[in-house]
Amino acid sequence: MTSAPLDQALVDQALVDQALVEEASKKSGLVWARGTVPAERDRPERDRPERDRPERDRPERDRPGQALWHVWHDGAVCVVGDGPGEQPLPDLVDGRGALVTVRSKDKGGRLVTWPAKVVELAPESPEWEAAVAELKGKRLNAPDAETMPRRWARECRVLRLEPAGAAAELPADSGAAPPVPTPAVTRRPVPEALPRLLWKRKRRR
Repeated sequence: MTSAPLDQALVDQALVDQALVEEASKKSGLVWARGTVPAERDRPERDRPERDRPERDRPERDRPGQALWHVWHDGAVCVVGDGPGEQPLPDLVDGRGALVTVRSKDKGGRLVTWPAKVVELAPESPEWEAAVAELKGKRLNAPDAETMPRRWARECRVLRLEPAGAAAELPADSGAAPPVPTPAVTRRPVPEALPRLLWKRKRRR
């Protein structure tokens, strides 16, 4: 006798989750995504492909998500990366799962985490063209805006992170992580006197 109201409550919650995921993903400029544990995690590590091996000295469940700029298109988060000069897409493997966390645009805190299926789009397919048409308008400071889609087709992956279930429990940890290695660093420490010099110049103005 109680199954019908219960089923309706589940349907209602699913609709609420779907609306929250879509609205939050549309408004936020970033999402945090990480691949979930592959089905063959119990295989000996030496037998797994290199890209499927977990980070050393860190349980998979504790690995932080990768911050990704994105667009929401046709019911999914779309991202481009893994090529020279583009954002990395670690652990996001075609056909596998991922967890996506979206922040609140207003307060900046984590708003919702949802499971996704990773779908890699074939370069220059209709789905790829549609996603790239949206992504290229969001790519900031591209040195080759006119030819960028051709470069993405040659060198990058375009992924759809498609919602694949109810919203998950938000992570309990802070999500803090060391910066990823990058050549974009200063060559030497800032001189000790520089902050004082800049402060004096500011006061004179």
